[in-house]
Amino acid sequence: MEYRNLGQTGLSVSALCLGTMTWGEQNSEAEAHGQMDLALDNGINFFDTAELYPIPPKAETQGRTEEYIGSWLSDRKCRDRVVLASKVLGRSKNAWFRDDGSVARVSPAHIREAVEKSLKRLQTDYIDLYQVHWPDRPMKVMGTLEYEPMEGDHHSITETLGVLADLLGEGKVRALGVSNESPWGTMNYLHASESKSLPRIATIQNAYSLVNRAFEVGLSEITHRDGVGLLAYSPLAQGYLTGKYENGALPKGSRKALFNRADRYESPEGLKAISSYVALAKKRGLDPAQMALQFVTTRPFVVSTIMGATSLQQLETNITSISLVLDDDLLTEIEKIHRSSPNPCP
Repeated sequence: MEYRNLGQTGLSVSALCLGTMTWGEQNSEAEAHGQMDLALDNGINFFDTAELYPIPPKAETQGRTEEYIGSWLSDRKCRDRVVLASKVLGRSKNAWFRDDGSVARVSPAHIREAVEKSLKRLQTDYIDLYQVHWPDRPMKVMGTLEYEPMEGDHHSITETLGVLADLLGEGKVRALGVSNESPWGTMNYLHASESKSLPRIATIQNAYSLVNRAFEVGLSEITHRDGVGLLAYSPLAQGYLTGKYENGALPKGSRKALFNRADRYESPEGLKAISSYVALAKKRGLDPAQMALQFVTTRPFVVSTIMGATSLQQLETNITSISLVLDDDLLTEIEKIHRSSPNPCP
């Protein structure tokens, strides 16, 4: 396994990160424990979760993923071997997250409540990387490349960083990150840290895959010049880049079969691009999932690729992608597909 610096935090994390959003919905507690055992045995020391999980979000399952991680940490006694990331919910109309029944916001009070609950569920005294899951300001964060002006009150980035700074000072979190954030938002986090002597964000967790390389347009330069590394989620485009949905296939137990929440990957342009990447991998004798994962992992702005699985077999396939060599000819062919159909699934 390869290890990389988590921004400027001094923490070292595996180039592959274990995603957890299926635990408590598609995966049982025992299955979650088995995945964490396998990941740790293969050198993966970085786990990512959120107060929101599992997905799809439901009041009756919310927080269950963190509980599964907490029971594993308590049983295995290996907290010092794991870099643990979690997230506080962004702006939401849902009211089941907070004790007072209010809709979720990124306010100081809500952040404090969220981190205390996560610490309890995770059975730990600290979270290594604490992230804002998406912004408090009104905006579309998924499914579009364009910015659409939206009005509404919101808590400022300076206010958010202020309470996160307090949590750092109290030792409840060790580093800070953002997620589903824009170039404007990322730069304003950096500006607030410099102008107000507030802590600096270390990472940004955004979607990035062969069919969604939007991060390269406005955010990759920030990563290069300001050292805010990408934690790439959905590197397999919710499973589409594995090839399992090719030609209309609908595997039993797949996320599409269970929840049918993958519209962003089903435009004519998206399906054409996905099929092209799957065909390219097969032509080269490669596993499509491994090719898609390793493309993401080898990008210079990526700190870690967040990959999830619902079975140990899937997880083993994903982990071994780290050994795949993408030669120049293959990368040229990947780029040809990208140029013919750029970012069809934002």
